[in-house]
Amino acid sequence: MTSKLSPGERLAQGRRDDSARRRERVLKVVNQLARDGGTVSVSAVARGAGVDRTFLYRHPDLLAHVHALASEPSPLSGKGPTVSRASLQADLLTANARSTRLAEQVRQLEQRLSEALGEQVWRTSGIGPPSDFDRLQARITELEQQNLDLHLQLEEKEEELFAARATNRELTKAINQEGGGTT
Repeated sequence: MTSKLSPGERLAQGRRDDSARRRERVLKVVNQLARDGGTVSVSAVARGAGVDRTFLYRHPDLLAHVHALASEPSPLSGKGPTVSRASLQADLLTANARSTRLAEQVRQLEQRLSEALGEQVWRTSGIGPPSDFDRLQARITELEQQNLDLHLQLEEKEEELFAARATNRELTKAINQEGGGTT
């Protein structure tokens, strides 16, 4: 039957047969690693099967099988809790979140320490606020309120003055009209 095939067809058939043999070796190694509890990875499978890693990447079904077994916990016989890739990734995410929270807390504590030390240096150096700072601050607030009250009173007096002038003009106008009609 091989004599009926052309040289190109025989070459293609040889490649298919070689690929099938490699696939069988890969599957055998994957199943053995999974059964024995070994580390299932693309590199380990390729090394054990005697194929290049690119062979696995060219066969998506084999690659998916390797990745599926790699994400499952290895069957260790009573040696403690099993660890999977998913659980390790979850632990990593949790650790990263905790690290971020701790970094923010450290930043806040550093800021508070800096402010406290700055205030202490400010007071001990003599350039700090005067000893009666609170009394002066209260007096400033009191004077600002008094100033505001005086402004309000001034506005009221101006309104009263404006109203009195308007009334005075009207009365003057009425008197002028009265006096002008009788003369």
